[in-house]
Amino acid sequence: MITLNLDTVGFSDEQFYQLCQANPNWQLERTAKGELTIMPPVGGVSGNREADLNGLLWLWNRQTQLGRVFSSSTIFRLPNGGDRSPDVAWVTNQRWDALTPEEQEKFPPICPDFVIELRSRTDSLSQLQEKMQEYLASGLRLGWLINPQAQQVEIYRPQQPVEVVQLPAVLSGEAVLLGFSLELPAFD
Repeated sequence: MITLNLDTVGFSDEQFYQLCQANPNWQLERTAKGELTIMPPVGGVSGNREADLNGLLWLWNRQTQLGRVFSSSTIFRLPNGGDRSPDVAWVTNQRWDALTPEEQEKFPPICPDFVIELRSRTDSLSQLQEKMQEYLASGLRLGWLINPQAQQVEIYRPQQPVEVVQLPAVLSGEAVLLGFSLELPAFD
């Protein structure tokens, strides 16, 4: 992962959007501090795990029709100034429908209600933890940081300490994702 500080050059939201459009093969994010992060692509194991997580959430949402599910290709313009792309994200229909068609088309200016970050072997744990805190500061209601390397999940909730759960575990969507649960095995 490469991080560049763009805060000192006054990089606007539109310039960041145009940079992403001009470089569709790059996975870019911008922190609330104005740092541009260029992330390497994930390998097959992480990509498969991410697809499974997204598929399970999508299936639950398809049955409940309570919101919208987003892949890791979606960048959200967070209220605190960051432009972040969670591995899996979900937004309630009510909050999504409140956005204009243009806001929905570009980088939606909204923090997801729920996110999953899946740590790959190349990810820095401390940077992912900072990212989760950035989501919380922007209005996240529930977040899971899945860390296969440590065989654990960190659960993020507003105004609560981070809960660490050892794998294998069954995670609950709680009041945010009513009726959703995720059975996570210990990872190889």
